[in-house]
Amino acid sequence: MTKHDSGKSNAGIPDDEVLRFAIEDGRAVLTHNRQDFITLHRQNPDHAGIIVCTDNPDFAALAAKIHAQLETMLSLQGQLVRVNQGA
Repeated sequence: MTKHDSGKSNAGIPDDEVLRFAIEDGRAVLTHNRQDFITLHRQNPDHAGIIVCTDNPDFAALAAKIHAQLETMLSLQGQLVRVNQGA
């Protein structure tokens, strides 16, 4: 489920509440808001996973990079995954 699916997109929800919502629902967070969610991960690593990405207008390439990185992991639980446009 996305923020859009839940009716909460563009609602100006604070990042810590987004993470709390994801934790309560057992969902990972995928975001371009790198700095704030890296900080939140450091404060509370007890989550279903946070994937932070650089902005990439080539959505297919970004999705492929995310998929390739996640395929190497046994679990996303408590993990912070960084996906960069360049490499």
